[in-house]
Amino acid sequence: MEENSIISLSNLSVYQKNKLVLTDVNLKVYSVEFVYLIGKTGSGKSSLLQIIYADLPIEDGEAVVCNYNLKTIKRSEIPYLRRKLGIIFQDFQLLEDRTVAENLDFVLRATGNNDKQINENRILQVLERVELISKLKSMPHQLSGGEQQRIAIARALLNDPEVILADEPTGNLDPETSNGIMKLLLEISESGKSVIMATHNYSLINKFPGKVVKCEEGTLN
Repeated sequence: MEENSIISLSNLSVYQKNKLVLTDVNLKVYSVEFVYLIGKTGSGKSSLLQIIYADLPIEDGEAVVCNYNLKTIKRSEIPYLRRKLGIIFQDFQLLEDRTVAENLDFVLRATGNNDKQINENRILQVLERVELISKLKSMPHQLSGGEQQRIAIARALLNDPEVILADEPTGNLDPETSNGIMKLLLEISESGKSVIMATHNYSLINKFPGKVVKCEEGTLN
């Protein structure tokens, strides 16, 4: 892998349920780089993100993510890879029966962080980062869509990942709220993390420029 290259995909084929979705994928992502992954619905954006976080196996080609070779990675190593990745989904995926603090604590404990005081401090740090410390004890249903997405971003930051993978993070949000989420993601990138954001919202790309790669006609351009 090239120096500073956090993600390196070479001659990669992406399959979803034995169906070839993308072929001949070549992509390098460097530290502190903001990358838009664009393309129509069904063009393979989410499948490519699934490859990066080792949710789909690699059949052909090479993929190295955060120094893990995804072709030879052992199942037992995947949780360690995912600690280096923060994943943000379009539909937030917060646990509805727990407060914001409990949602974040659940993730920390699930990734092996069992020190109560350290966890409480980390939760306050990430909530401060997304400007929502006041919502610590709120339930997800008490939050607006934009607030829920900010909590999802805070959750993605918990383990201080090297890469943020955001799958249509503004897909369910109005334009003004989307702008706020974009500014936050760009600040996170500038603070030293790589961000790959799947989207088909071209107005955001024009407003917040970054590197653009396109899923089109079964490959990446």
